[in-house]
Amino acid sequence: MSDLISTSACEQARRVAEKSVSAAELCDAYLARIDTLDSELGSYLLVDHEGARAQASAVDAAIASGDAVGPLAGVPIGLKDLLVTKGLETTAGSKILKGWVPPYEGEVVRKLRNCGAVVLGKLNLDEFAMGSSNEHSAVKLCKNPWDLERVPGGSSGGSAAAVSASLCAISLGTDTGGSIRQPASFCGLVGLKPTYGRVSRHGLIAYASSFDQIGPLAKSAEDAALMLEVIAGADVQDATCSTAPVPRYRDACAQNVKGLTIGITEEMGGHDVDGPVSDAISAALADLENAGAKLKRISLPHTKYALPTYYLLATAEASSNLARFDGVRYGLRCGDDEALEEMYGMTRDAGFGPEVKTRIMLGTFALRAGYYDAYYKKAQQVRTRIAEDFQNAFFEVDVIASPTAPTTAFAFGAKKTPIDMYKADVFTLSCNLAGLPGLSMNCGFDNTGMPIGLQLLGAPMQEEMLLRCAADYQRHTDWHTRRPSFGGQS
Repeated sequence: MSDLISTSACEQARRVAEKSVSAAELCDAYLARIDTLDSELGSYLLVDHEGARAQASAVDAAIASGDAVGPLAGVPIGLKDLLVTKGLETTAGSKILKGWVPPYEGEVVRKLRNCGAVVLGKLNLDEFAMGSSNEHSAVKLCKNPWDLERVPGGSSGGSAAAVSASLCAISLGTDTGGSIRQPASFCGLVGLKPTYGRVSRHGLIAYASSFDQIGPLAKSAEDAALMLEVIAGADVQDATCSTAPVPRYRDACAQNVKGLTIGITEEMGGHDVDGPVSDAISAALADLENAGAKLKRISLPHTKYALPTYYLLATAEASSNLARFDGVRYGLRCGDDEALEEMYGMTRDAGFGPEVKTRIMLGTFALRAGYYDAYYKKAQQVRTRIAEDFQNAFFEVDVIASPTAPTTAFAFGAKKTPIDMYKADVFTLSCNLAGLPGLSMNCGFDNTGMPIGLQLLGAPMQEEMLLRCAADYQRHTDWHTRRPSFGGQS
């Protein structure tokens, strides 16, 4: 069973379907591993032992009866605790939502349960997804399985750490400015941020509504493709969700990169990149070229403005979205109920952490009368220019490549200022500004043994192109098969 836990989600689904292992046995093996190891790792905020075992038993019963089961039947998964789960506490990693048990299920969670996936629990994150290291969780630290003195990335740090440490087979994270791809890079995984609107946001606690997107963190491109097949598709509960048909993404994983053109741009990777990261990216691009892809230099002139543009727009949306957490409708309440404004203030002061407060204040300032045109409106105009740059580039190339992050995972406390931390996402932000699909995959390790991520960006709705490139790269290399020693994996 320990060998099976280290394999792919696709392999586990196959083994359960052919009855060579039961869903209950697989579920129990993961739960035992979580109980043994996660007190040190900190990837889970909640483990649903009873619910997971009930789901696994239902899968086994369906298979025994000859009933059709879904493509993820019996596969143990974890969910970022930003995704609403009926009957399970959902906190967004914040004190202000402690004890909140949603009365409804988010759309992606509903789809996963309907296809037989076994939800093990809710995963750690930076509070309200605001962070790049998981150091801003209000509950506890989550550590990187490759080195427990380093961060797993953020905000989906728990989602990445749990998959990397084999505490779930595959997980869901969310990506507002790189929060799937950057932790995937730091933890040696495939992280896929779909096109904005490809996956329903119904049941996702919003940080910045025009940026947020749900996506998988997985050990392979094929696993990510399988998860995307399940969660993608139209949803009448989300007006921004695309009605385009969902392809069989796993078919793209069988294709190669011959004839594809990969764009390389100095604006995304030509500066402030650690030497080992730069070397690994160059080697990965050479591997793709040797496999039949063409490399072409392109320019994305406005991406240099992505970081300030993102932090103006995302914080403005956050200041609006987080206004609902006031002590009346959800979770925590502080102060005298009769003094309404005082209760609002005391609740938000006690419930929100320092990073969330900072972003709310930044966003509120940008939306103030007299500042709106100078900041928010101007940032929206720059966002349009960034999207136009990508649109023009995709007339020339099929995929754009860059580092996922300028460094490998850093030590806890290494980023001394907010700007230092924000720069960790400098290569991922433009993808969200333009609403594009983006993927990170492991392409090597630095001299301390920490994983390095290669980022691939595609045109809207071109997830297949990214999965095609990633899967072919993984056929020619073995970086994605390497596991951290944590928990006795290697």
